[in-house]
Amino acid sequence: MNRRRVAVMQPYFFPYIGYFQLMDAADVFVLYDNLKYTKKGWINRNRFLEQGMDRRFSIPIASASDSLHINERRIADSFDTAKLLRRIRAAYLRAPHFDAAFDLFQQAVTCTERCLYAFLENSIRLLAEQLVPPVKLIRSSTIDIDHGLAGQSKVLAICKALEATEYVNAIGGRELYDPDVFDRRGVPIRFIQSSMLEYVQFNVPFIPWLSILDVMMFNSMERTREMISGGYELIEGERSRDAIASGSVSAAFPTATSSSTDALS
Repeated sequence: MNRRRVAVMQPYFFPYIGYFQLMDAADVFVLYDNLKYTKKGWINRNRFLEQGMDRRFSIPIASASDSLHINERRIADSFDTAKLLRRIRAAYLRAPHFDAAFDLFQQAVTCTERCLYAFLENSIRLLAEQLVPPVKLIRSSTIDIDHGLAGQSKVLAICKALEATEYVNAIGGRELYDPDVFDRRGVPIRFIQSSMLEYVQFNVPFIPWLSILDVMMFNSMERTREMISGGYELIEGERSRDAIASGSVSAAFPTATSSSTDALS
């Protein structure tokens, strides 16, 4: 049987580099569209460099019930795309690869879609086309499973429906899953361990794990692709637990991109 490695993740707006490393490692990348939107998560916001400081940018969301799924939430009418673009332009105008990075950001921000999920998927596809090898992107709601399931059970159902031979997840989700259960289902689980990849950010101390936008501003597309494909290790489930217990792998995970813990709760 040919390898069919599946990853499942919430959509995020210009997420950090680890998101694309997960995509790089997968053959099929499932985007959760029918999962509850979390206000304190990073679905519609991320971090960037502004005047040497770690700042946030966000896409405002229209007020609605907290029970609504991501694909049921809408972008607020108050969203001022021009204001956001001016802010990013001012922050990065002198970055060495400003033109290419800003062009992608502008294409994403000016998308006319007001459904939050569709807006995010558009930005993810724009970035994926530039940064990772071809990968099949699937909306979770289109998969024939019991969508009342949650957590590990839902992931396993998705893997079964997609005939996965492996499941890959960000290292931040290592405590959410039991590798033995995945092994018994014939879908071994592996985790992405991202390397700390430093690069020059103007003339200020390096701030890690910012949005992929920051990476692209200071690195060429070619170099960004190299950092994605060569900047992580796949750790087997059991090895991940052993490594964390021994201290050889950090249990920390970038809080600005705690995608695994948000995605599958």
